[in-house]
Amino acid sequence: MIEQLIPFLIASILLTLSPGPDIIYVLSQSLVGGYKKGMIIALGLVSGIIIHTSLVAFGVSLIIKNSEPLFWSIKIAGALYLLYLAYKVYSSPPQSFHQEKVTETTKNSFFSDFKTGFIMNILNPKVTIFFLAFFPGFLWDTEKDLMMQFYVLGGLFMLQAFVIFSLVAILSDQLSKQLFKTSRSYVFLKWFQIFTFIAIAILILV
Repeated sequence: MIEQLIPFLIASILLTLSPGPDIIYVLSQSLVGGYKKGMIIALGLVSGIIIHTSLVAFGVSLIIKNSEPLFWSIKIAGALYLLYLAYKVYSSPPQSFHQEKVTETTKNSFFSDFKTGFIMNILNPKVTIFFLAFFPGFLWDTEKDLMMQFYVLGGLFMLQAFVIFSLVAILSDQLSKQLFKTSRSYVFLKWFQIFTFIAIAILILV
């Protein structure tokens, strides 16, 4: 078991660190809203992994993979959701970003950020298809409870992803404090956030 989990953990860390929608999203939101916002979003993102792991464990991912209309419907829904978030940022005043960094995180903002991360993750069917290809190679005993093994791998993937995303959030927050100190900087951050949402929507589609 350990002989399989250690290579799985190393591979998972390398995959999480590679540029992708999730880590780019955490980075951009932490620059704008601070490390707390980034960590809450990270929690939402990794919580979505529970859904993808379940789909793989129960074999539903095979249905998604073999049904092109269903696969594309989920992808388009994910892209539209991100474009909607880009519009919300566009229609909000730049000053709100500064206020968001200096005010205490409220229960409503916690739920909103968590929900955004969660929805963004589950509406990316590529994650499920990737897990379908990635997880089976690290199962340690194909004659025992496979479902339990899938959930162990999923839990380990969630843990390392949350640690890495949290570190990205903290470093991004420190970077923003050094680089973005004027109102003009927050205008830049607003458009950076809009561009990020649009870029991630494109990444999901292509």
